[in-house]
Amino acid sequence: MSAPLAADATRTSYYTLVARELEKNRLAMLGLKAVVGLVALAIGAPLIASNQPFVLHDASGWWSPWLRGLFDRLVFESAVDVFFNLLLVLAPFVALGIWSLGRVKPPRVALRGRFLRGMGLAFVVLFALLAPERIGSLNNPLHYSHQVQNYRLVVAEARTAGQPMFAIFPPHPFSYKETDPTRSLRAPGTEHWLGTDTEGRDVFARMLYGTRISLSIGIVAVGLYVLIGIVVGALAGYFGGWVDSALSRLIEVMICFPTFFLILTLAALIRERSIFHVMFIIGITSWTGVARLVRAEFLKHKGLEYVQAARALGVPVRRIIFGHILPNASAPVLVSATFGIASAILVESSLAFLGIGDPTVASWGETLNDGRIEQRLWLILGPGLAIFFVVTVFNLVGEGLRDALDPKLRR
Repeated sequence: MSAPLAADATRTSYYTLVARELEKNRLAMLGLKAVVGLVALAIGAPLIASNQPFVLHDASGWWSPWLRGLFDRLVFESAVDVFFNLLLVLAPFVALGIWSLGRVKPPRVALRGRFLRGMGLAFVVLFALLAPERIGSLNNPLHYSHQVQNYRLVVAEARTAGQPMFAIFPPHPFSYKETDPTRSLRAPGTEHWLGTDTEGRDVFARMLYGTRISLSIGIVAVGLYVLIGIVVGALAGYFGGWVDSALSRLIEVMICFPTFFLILTLAALIRERSIFHVMFIIGITSWTGVARLVRAEFLKHKGLEYVQAARALGVPVRRIIFGHILPNASAPVLVSATFGIASAILVESSLAFLGIGDPTVASWGETLNDGRIEQRLWLILGPGLAIFFVVTVFNLVGEGLRDALDPKLRR
């Protein structure tokens, strides 16, 4: 091997090798593309289904009820919707910034990284300002609401009465919260693409916005229990002795409880359930598997030369654990987290199916339960196939990631 090739091989990072191996797995890449598509659908849901027009011209002039409604808490009650709507608003600015930086000669990767970190910080700050109803003892002025109108009906009535009114609606002009008893249990058709449920709500809109709930449940709940599992497993594996014994007994006690029934019990004790309660419950009851994986990895790595060298140099314990060992022991955690997202989505759908989920959000499990009660095929097939699809694509990504991280399977 020549010197330049040897230098290139030396500079190739571990995660670059993993990415190359993952690209060779067609099913895993197909699943990854499907996940990206689901995220795009979740972010762009208001562009597809909403009864708020993009542009409206009435007696007050030209204006956009759709844009104002993105952060109206009577139109979008859940903080999950506020989160994704903020992503939708900031996405064009991020895309424009990346495109502009890409035209800088020579390309500056560091500048692009600083831009993305800045946009990420701006997003966190804006969401923290928009989400809470109160800031201390004061009402949050950004937590606003206006009188909600179904502009689809308003425009139709105005045109029937001969009043001039112009409006441009999304392709599917229905809200996932909009109820109409006169449209109860309508079969799929040209107006309601996937039919309506018992309250006359459009099933397609509820399925579309349910993507937001499923992805949020999976990512937030898994992020919470991965964090707990990493801390517990790292402490048990690194320190050993009585710390390991105490934390291992804690893990064994948690494993003894049937996780799903524990989740049911905790959910039943909460009077006003929200989607964040469901995330929290799944997160605090599902961390044992990650903790055992991390503990085993730390037991293996703490005796290796690089850890001994760090100790000899006087590196602080916190930095050894989280700065040296954890990055080298994170491969099983990544695989477990990917499979865990699929599992968390199943758990949330099961809770909603049993009537213990958040009644204010569009959950696939709730629609599935309506189909079971009313014996309507379109209420069963839609959410059933959606749950099957999402769980399958995350499992495909998890299996591909597991194979890519295994050096014995590299070609």
